[in-house]
Amino acid sequence: MAKYFDVHPDNPQRRMISTITDSVRSGALIAYPTDSCYALGCQVGNRDGLARIRAIRQLDDRHHFTLMCENFAQLGQFVHIDNDVFRAIKAATPGSYTFILPATREVPRQLLHPKKKTVGVRIPDHKVTQALLAELGEPLLSSTLLLPDEDEPLTQGWEIKERLDHVVDAVVDSGDCGTEPTTVVDFSDGEPEVVRYGAGDPNRFE
Repeated sequence: MAKYFDVHPDNPQRRMISTITDSVRSGALIAYPTDSCYALGCQVGNRDGLARIRAIRQLDDRHHFTLMCENFAQLGQFVHIDNDVFRAIKAATPGSYTFILPATREVPRQLLHPKKKTVGVRIPDHKVTQALLAELGEPLLSSTLLLPDEDEPLTQGWEIKERLDHVVDAVVDSGDCGTEPTTVVDFSDGEPEVVRYGAGDPNRFE
C-alpha cells in the first residue's frame, strides 16, 4: 500500500520532503507533481524502479526517460551540451520543457535510447519538485504518469493513490498540476527539433 503525502504547494513541509527523499534513497518508486502533470520517479541507479515504471506504463526500450534536475550544474553532469544549446536551454528553464541530449557516462546504459545514446533532461518550475530535488541532491529518474490506453496523464493525487496503490510506494499530492505534458525538444544533432508539442511554448525552438 502506497504512503500518501499531502504537501503544501507553496511551502513544502521540510520534514515531509525529507521523509519522501529518504524513501527514494531506499529504493522507493514515487508518484509526484511537476509543473507539467504528474510523474513517476525513482533514483537514477534504481533498476527495480526503472523496471516498475516500464511495467506500469508498458514502455519499450526506445522510450526516452527523463532526468529531472534541480539546476544547470546538475544537468551538466549527465548530458553533453555546447554553448549555443546551453544558451537556448537556459533561456527556457526552469519550465515545462524536456530536452533530448547526448548522454555522458554518468547515465546508466539502461536509460539510454539504444541507437542515439541520448537521454531526456529537464528543470521543472514547481516548488514541491524543486524541494524534493534539493533535498535528494541528485536527479530523479522520471516518466510522465500516463497509463497505457489513456489519452491524458493522471493529475489528482487521491486518484493516483486509488489506482496505483499496490504498484508505487508513495504518492506526493500538492494539488492539481495540469494534464498537459512537457514540450519535448530534441537537440541530439545540435539543432532544435520539436518532437512533442506540450505545455512549454514551442515557438522559441522553431
